[in-house]
Amino acid sequence: MTETAWDTYARQKPQRRPVNAAGETTWFNWTQYPDHGPGAEVLGVNRGSAVLELGCGKGGNLAHVATLGARAVGVDLSLAQLRAAEARWADTAELELHQADALDFLAHCTDTFDAVFSAFGAVWFTAPARLLSAIRERLRPGGVLAFSQRPPVEGCYGCQASYITRSEDEDPLVVKRWDYEPPRWTQILCAHGFTGATARLLPPPVGPRKIGTLLVRATRGAVTRTGARRGGTQ
Repeated sequence: MTETAWDTYARQKPQRRPVNAAGETTWFNWTQYPDHGPGAEVLGVNRGSAVLELGCGKGGNLAHVATLGARAVGVDLSLAQLRAAEARWADTAELELHQADALDFLAHCTDTFDAVFSAFGAVWFTAPARLLSAIRERLRPGGVLAFSQRPPVEGCYGCQASYITRSEDEDPLVVKRWDYEPPRWTQILCAHGFTGATARLLPPPVGPRKIGTLLVRATRGAVTRTGARRGGTQ
């Protein structure tokens, strides 16, 4: 059912524009607004870095990471999304794309990464109690985890329902998402062995829109000789 939901979403979501406001053919966007907010500098990507995107969709952010000289690996459950990524970026950047559930991919992956990110992707739609430990195992010491999503609705925290519309004659498809206030996200990350966690609300651009974007960033904590994680609980 979840794969069907994301394939349906893929058909509704348009491809990224050919160029952004600065005339660039690839760019990084954490927010739901075009030409707004920080870019790939949040990840600290360098040439030769290994970067994993969970829920890469049609590959716009991942393609930009690849043009910076990083090894760019993307995972998405939707085959429709991945086919769109391959069609759009085949002549622009070398991407490693995998069709898989994020948890399944992390469980079977043997590579390690300098950064893992998700922009309105799998980190939003997977239980953090299961996902964060799996991400940490695949991050190199000091590696960055960063993700963005819509901020929570006041009073609506934890597991929530998202609806993906279909035709007027069909019920919408339902996927689960996990919403928390910024201080709670930093606590959750600390509890799963991440350090230096920050969670901030990026305001929307000037105009009629009022909903900002929640941007969360943390690094993989070290493990002491006793096995205790620095900066968090086990």
